[in-house]
Amino acid sequence: MNREDWDQRYEAEGLVWSAGPNQFLVQELEALGPGRALDVACGEGRNAIWLAARGWTVTGVDFSPAGLAKASRLATDRGLMVAWVEADVVEWQPPPASFDLVVVMYLQITSVKRRRVLAHAAAALAPGGTLLVVGHDSSNLEKGTGGPKDPAVLYGPDEIVEDLPGLQILRAARVIRTVVSDAGESTAVDALVRAARPF
Repeated sequence: MNREDWDQRYEAEGLVWSAGPNQFLVQELEALGPGRALDVACGEGRNAIWLAARGWTVTGVDFSPAGLAKASRLATDRGLMVAWVEADVVEWQPPPASFDLVVVMYLQITSVKRRRVLAHAAAALAPGGTLLVVGHDSSNLEKGTGGPKDPAVLYGPDEIVEDLPGLQILRAARVIRTVVSDAGESTAVDALVRAARPF
């Protein structure tokens, strides 16, 4: 989907995603002490806002002005400060070695673009910093619910690991997420990789 498609989705009155943070973000990061965080392709800002509420100094980047406007309103309503940056994350380069945490959640783009984004994300990590990547797994097409139907924008944990040379891989796994809809509960398969920049 392009910028215009996402703007159209985010311009709807309600939230496209829930206001709460992604469950894997919470599970993987709640034990970390706060520092400087970067949320890549932050959308409506739910993960950036959760981090800010926990004391992190957060920058959220997305190419959708409609999504960022929603994110800004949500943060303001909760009395939180987040630096919002409107930019295409494929082209945008964060300052190097500047963040203690970088999160890339459900950025479903082709492998060439994904490698570029993850190279920028890895370069943005300060020594000892953590990178968390979560997205719709390739196997979700056959074994899960929801997510993109184009295999070219799906991936597995092994592919993410290959995209992160020089980082220490702390966890690489397929994880199951419960999806609740009007039809009831179902499951989705996600790829999760947590990595760190060595000191």
